[in-house]
Amino acid sequence: YYPDTNTAPCVRATNWQGMREGTNYLIALGHRRIGFITGRRGDGITEARLHGYRSALLEASLPFDPDLVVDGDYGQPSGFRAATTLLSLNTRPTAIVASNDLMAMGAIEAAHALGLAVPEGVSVLGFDDLPMAATTHPPLTTIRQPLYEMGRMAAQMVVALSEKRELVSRQIELPTRLIVRASCTPPVSGPDS
Repeated sequence: YYPDTNTAPCVRATNWQGMREGTNYLIALGHRRIGFITGRRGDGITEARLHGYRSALLEASLPFDPDLVVDGDYGQPSGFRAATTLLSLNTRPTAIVASNDLMAMGAIEAAHALGLAVPEGVSVLGFDDLPMAATTHPPLTTIRQPLYEMGRMAAQMVVALSEKRELVSRQIELPTRLIVRASCTPPVSGPDS
């Protein structure tokens, strides 16, 4: 969680832009029904990522369907539950975007439990690029946050504050980057899916 005020010092990633880029990637592959698993509602990160997803849909002239948005809590079990809900819809999504890698891993487990192959049955995209994202089955396409750099800058901020030095910037936002692996592919039934 990060504060939504412009006065509290914080270091964060470009959550809105990152999720928009990830959703745009799926749209470019041909996906038209894209499910979204949120993090905890009311959390600034969750809301920024949800708005990035909605922005990408709007830009592509795709309708926003509230049935395709299911709440999670950033834990793997919530990703499993949310993906099970999404994949049980009468017209299920051809792709699922999760607000973090752990929930994306839960979504992959849910797809497998329902007999769907990833990415042939459903594409899955995460957010964070945790070290284990590269070793999931299949390896997870995700949005990379510069976690090490964020931690380093936050530590510098804490030291400066403890020494009562003035901060150069109280709000630092570092760029995210799409990491393409094997968990996303064009929908099997074609671009109008």
